[in-house]
Amino acid sequence: MSLPEFPVEGGCQCGSVRYRLKASPMSVYNCHCKDCQRFSGAAWSMSVTTSRDNVEQLSGTLATYEKPSQSGRIISMQFCAHCHGWLWNLPQSAPGMMVLRAGSLDDLDWAQPVGNIWTDSKAAWVKLDPDLVNMPGQPSDREPLNKAWTELTGKDH
Repeated sequence: MSLPEFPVEGGCQCGSVRYRLKASPMSVYNCHCKDCQRFSGAAWSMSVTTSRDNVEQLSGTLATYEKPSQSGRIISMQFCAHCHGWLWNLPQSAPGMMVLRAGSLDDLDWAQPVGNIWTDSKAAWVKLDPDLVNMPGQPSDREPLNKAWTELTGKDH
């Protein structure tokens, strides 16, 4: 798979918040937890994991919702303060990491998921590709997802 030339940009629905992803992420995967289902309004959300240093907020004001997640961890969810578009999470369990919402990218054609997490809470009709990295709950180690991304893209995080 070919990656775009970085940096790439993204933002919220109203355009108030804009950000720049400066280099290839660590991984891209789907999350099927109940929180992602509710917040995305879909059967899953797409996650783009990256270092916080790899993202530059260009404009806009963020609102934060501190949410106890399905795993019991507190997750800092970041939204546009104007349109409330969900942009990213700041996981407390990984202080240097951020989880961008792939749908907030201007172009997500390159953001092909390499796996799925929280598969135990997926919708019954969702069919998972058994060749992807599939995890029943919150991964204690994201390295299998990162490795799959590196294998797909040829880019090490």
